[in-house]
Amino acid sequence: MILGHSELTKLIKTDNLITGLSARDQKDPEGCVFDLQLSKIYELKGRAFLGIDERETPELVEVASYDPQKRSSFIFKPGNYYMVKTVEVVNMPENIAAVVKPRTTTFRSGLYLRAGFINPGYNGTLDFAIKNEGPIDVEIELGARFAQIFFMEVKGKAVNTYRGQWQGGKSNTRGREKQI
Repeated sequence: MILGHSELTKLIKTDNLITGLSARDQKDPEGCVFDLQLSKIYELKGRAFLGIDERETPELVEVASYDPQKRSSFIFKPGNYYMVKTVEVVNMPENIAAVVKPRTTTFRSGLYLRAGFINPGYNGTLDFAIKNEGPIDVEIELGARFAQIFFMEVKGKAVNTYRGQWQGGKSNTRGREKQI
């Protein structure tokens, strides 16, 4: 079941479910989601490897970063693939999971958001990939609301909560590492 704002407000107070929300989402949220703001943008460099026991992700080169004191924007070029990070931090309780989707303006502009499932027990910022699959440049201000997150209750006890290596908002492996 997707959780509504009355339940989310309780979880923010009791479990610090999500921090860093925009003033709009703190004061007047819409529907059953919270919007997520764009904090950092990275280009990928180097190589990647995914093996049975080990993995290595590409180096991330930061190309833009949000400064709440200064307006700035970034242009997503057609065909280019970027990793991005949110302003918000989630603290997932044992019985809550989440899914991230793009805001409609994001995909109506040609941007495709690739995001994973957020497991119970994960804590940290959120990282996604964005690719401009449209034919035009798309300019987004850093700090703009570009994605949305919805939370759901997990029925029954999870065997294990999240214990992966991305805990805390880690963005890349910084070399080859053993998978947990």
